[in-house]
Amino acid sequence: MIYRELPREEYDDLAARILYEDNHLLVVNKKTGEIVQGDRTDDEPLTETFKAFIAQRDGKPGQVFMGLPHRLDRPVSGIVVLAKTSKALERLNAMFRDGNVSKIYWALVCNEPVPSEGTLEDMMWRNEKQNKSYVCRPGSARKDAKLAKLKYRQIGRTDRYHLVEVELLTGRHHQIRCQLSNLGCPIKGDLKYGARRSNPDGGISLHARSITFIHPVKKEEMYVEAPVPSSWKGVGR
Repeated sequence: MIYRELPREEYDDLAARILYEDNHLLVVNKKTGEIVQGDRTDDEPLTETFKAFIAQRDGKPGQVFMGLPHRLDRPVSGIVVLAKTSKALERLNAMFRDGNVSKIYWALVCNEPVPSEGTLEDMMWRNEKQNKSYVCRPGSARKDAKLAKLKYRQIGRTDRYHLVEVELLTGRHHQIRCQLSNLGCPIKGDLKYGARRSNPDGGISLHARSITFIHPVKKEEMYVEAPVPSSWKGVGR
């Protein structure tokens, strides 16, 4: 397979967004609006873009392996871990599935959280047609509802928004977006979950800030952090 030639500007941008790389892993900082794997839009996913990058950089015109052990929604920015070998992919898949990866997110929310920190435990269900998740109201019961749990704390604020750090303890569909909205704190730009106006780039102000895990091959503890987008005015990178 011959990959497309990347224009110099795109090549340099991709190189600058690599947060960690070795023979087994590639950790990158995803931009808002990028997709990590193919969907109905036929837009090029991040996996294919970085395949082309590595092929061009390393002079590998043939097949480049690039596995995806986890997902990050299109409107969300931040850390994406990619596997460069099948061994790393298999082990990372198990680690993400078994909850052996610590993921921290930052969110700019429209209202101040009350209390300023705590643990949210909700039963959530997903409406497939709407591509939206809901918290079950007290007294209601749904067989398809699942426990969603996260920890949050306010760590700063800008002129108009509040910066909240979130540690995911479960991995449900749109979990952070849904639970923060249910708390009364919709994420900036997230029209689907209660924000009043969209962001200029069409994304939402939710960022996968850091990740901690054991390297699938070297067995060393890994910690990787991603700077927030430049559009997050008033928030340190």
